[in-house]
Amino acid sequence: MSIMNDTVFMPSVLTFIGIPGLETVQCWIGIPFCAMYIIALMGNSLLLIVIKSEPSLHEPMYIFLAMLGATDIALSTSIVPKMLGIFWFHLSEIYFDACLFQMWLIHTFQGIESGVLLAMALDRYVAICYPLRHATIFTQQLVTNIGVGVTLRPAILVIPCLLLIKCRLKLYRTKLISHTYCEHMALVKLATEDVYINKFYGLLGAFIIGGLDFILITLSYTQIFITVFHLPQKEARLKAFNTCIPHICVFLQFYLLAFFSFFTHRSGSYIPSYMHITLSNLYLLIPPFLNPFVYGVKTKHIRDKVAKMFCSKDQA
Repeated sequence: MSIMNDTVFMPSVLTFIGIPGLETVQCWIGIPFCAMYIIALMGNSLLLIVIKSEPSLHEPMYIFLAMLGATDIALSTSIVPKMLGIFWFHLSEIYFDACLFQMWLIHTFQGIESGVLLAMALDRYVAICYPLRHATIFTQQLVTNIGVGVTLRPAILVIPCLLLIKCRLKLYRTKLISHTYCEHMALVKLATEDVYINKFYGLLGAFIIGGLDFILITLSYTQIFITVFHLPQKEARLKAFNTCIPHICVFLQFYLLAFFSFFTHRSGSYIPSYMHITLSNLYLLIPPFLNPFVYGVKTKHIRDKVAKMFCSKDQA
């Protein structure tokens, strides 16, 4: 690493600022983030245990839900420990290559979560619109292939982002990242060179993963609603609609926060940086924190199995 004319050539170490403007209260901000992280770990772990231990839950919908829980644990774990290190112990430095690896983990797990939400939407679409064909369409082999596909898609698509940064961008204005984790645009904005290709590929990757998933999920639920409203019996309509409520809640909270974070990174000059960084952190923490509650409360099978598990422990 060398410094030339106020620019840094290939910094080996970067430094997180944390939340700009709130450095003096970051130690207190870390408390609710830590609490959300612990609850997310416990809730999603319980979800995985219940689904794994109950053979009756070894169906496509619950397998996808288990994948979502595992992804939520991995996503929050790739962010929160380092964030708390910055807030509480002033461990703000990170090696450049480690920063790229964290970026790959974060964006990969985000893409996996988006893909799992799409898989869950398609599962509900087939179950409600073509109920007699659901078992023959969503076979164990198909579920496995979907799991592999939604994992490999973002893992592969994010790699060029890292290579474009590593191979193209050599000069940086500063080693300070105004963030609590390594986010693609936060790092790209530090470069003094032309970053058009980096921004373009970032947008392309975001559209291929998040954009297409959002469109397909929206179309799936639109078709589901059309089918549900044409059911002759009110009880059947309510039952079909209730099975979709948890998925719709998770879908809305994930994509609304994702779009806000995405667009403010690119055109958020009118939004205070401390607000943007805080909301970016919440965007990655709220879904893992809320998902177990949403599915635990609204999904009767899971609610009953959790109650059965704790009741059996009390009796023992």
